[in-house]
Amino acid sequence: MAETKKYVRIKKAPHEASWYATKIGQVFEVEHEGPTYLIRTGPNHLSAIRKEDAELFVTENRRPKIGERVLITYGITSSGDYKTGDICTVRSVVDIYGTITVKEHGNYVIAREYEVIVNNEVKNEEADGMGIDLNAMGYDELMAHGDAVMEAIKKRMFQEGFRSAKQAQRKLAKINTEKSAQARRDEIVEQSKADVEKLSNYGDGVRYVTGTGSVATCKVEFVVNSDKRAVVALLKGLRTGKVYAKGIAKAAPDDCFNVHIGKAIALRRALGLKVPDEYLNAPQPTEVRVGDVVRSTVDKSKEYVIAKGEKAWCDGMAGLSSMAAKYGRIINDSREEVGE
Repeated sequence: MAETKKYVRIKKAPHEASWYATKIGQVFEVEHEGPTYLIRTGPNHLSAIRKEDAELFVTENRRPKIGERVLITYGITSSGDYKTGDICTVRSVVDIYGTITVKEHGNYVIAREYEVIVNNEVKNEEADGMGIDLNAMGYDELMAHGDAVMEAIKKRMFQEGFRSAKQAQRKLAKINTEKSAQARRDEIVEQSKADVEKLSNYGDGVRYVTGTGSVATCKVEFVVNSDKRAVVALLKGLRTGKVYAKGIAKAAPDDCFNVHIGKAIALRRALGLKVPDEYLNAPQPTEVRVGDVVRSTVDKSKEYVIAKGEKAWCDGMAGLSSMAAKYGRIINDSREEVGE
């Protein structure tokens, strides 16, 4: 069973001198709940928040379901589209690790950034211990009660039908989201290839302005280390062979490595050019293709290259219809060997 936590978001403060008067909108984990919420504000210090001044969230640290709300408890993005304390609604669950997309923005949110909001503290106190005694009702009361029951049944039937329609809509939206994410990644890969081609070929070489203000004509060399998921771009003088500049691109641990995107990032850094945001935040692949490298979700030390047909597993290869292709995590979609 998932661990339950409590958080509060500051809505107001009783007066300007209150310690949380300047923290409206911020979220804090509740250390202890009594007449007030107690929040740890130091290694040996707890501070109180009045219950009427805060909004309580009860969360579970688990993989969410589509439609559930999540609380951003540790926002690590630099895009500014979301931050710690935001509440988002799950649009799709991208992978088994809990990476999600949400309705509020287009960025991916990884598992360590959020917790799932649950309602297990909400109770219908008026209904506790209350029963309905039909035998004790008069005729008019029974008729009124019967009308209310029929109206409730109609509403429930409508809600169930609406819920089924929404579930089908969410499934379709998930499929469309995954397709659009893959299509967008494909566009970024092609853009990266064209970018590298353009920046690497200026007729007789790349013009690089040195620190002394002189211009060196250079050729571009790339050093690719797929194991370390890194690409280095070197600007070497055509006549001198001297390395005038270099740029490095390294994939984040949770990102799929793509050598074409890596080359574009590394070359732009070597040339002192701005790196487009889409290179740094490309969507993760959702469709396994021939030439991709996938990692087993059962034994994470095993990796397989997806091949045409059904190659033997002992060769470090697996077919498109294999369990590795179906459930494995894509860690490299460069596909250089298959002449993409």
